[in-house]
Amino acid sequence: MTRKGNSHLRRRVAREAALLLYTLQEKEFKQAKEKAARTLGLKILPSNFEVAEELDRIADECEGEERWSRLIRMRREALKIMELLSAFHPKLIGSVWRGTVNRNSDIDIDVFSQDWRLVVEVINKSGLKILSIETAPLEKDGSGRTIHIFVDLPSGDKAEIIVRKIEDLNKVELCDIYGDVKKGLTTNQLKAVLEKDPLQRFVPKRRMR
Repeated sequence: MTRKGNSHLRRRVAREAALLLYTLQEKEFKQAKEKAARTLGLKILPSNFEVAEELDRIADECEGEERWSRLIRMRREALKIMELLSAFHPKLIGSVWRGTVNRNSDIDIDVFSQDWRLVVEVINKSGLKILSIETAPLEKDGSGRTIHIFVDLPSGDKAEIIVRKIEDLNKVELCDIYGDVKKGLTTNQLKAVLEKDPLQRFVPKRRMR
């Protein structure tokens, strides 16, 4: 198969996988890619990056300008939450950081504390509604632990506050979708983005195969 033909097939699978994610038929990239390949009768699996690009295109096609007003709103909401949780070194991550939000996105914020109950106490005092609190492994091998606090916001948006240990504050981690370092935004960095370019994106360029 020619390189051009292979690229075309990869994009077909990536597009199908992205549709599965966008319509919430699948939640994880791996399962979405495998199901997409089976549906199309192909044995080619695109990278997570390629699927993310197609997901971005689908969101543009389906949501138009509303998508960008959503991004600004969610970044402003994130800033309020981060200011509320300033004692816990908050960092904005996920699609609201990246600038790739779609209608299914929530606000993801890492905070750092040796006692997750202190974070819950601050949220409760603020009047925000906690929907649930869950425990999840930190690493892919199941080791470590993070506490996930799911919060309902007045706008109807949702936020997920991930409580991690203090020693993880300066830990360098690679993104399993884009392959770059997950830097995120601190409170001051987010303020600067909202002031200078509220639609700024933080997505690396993909290396062409």
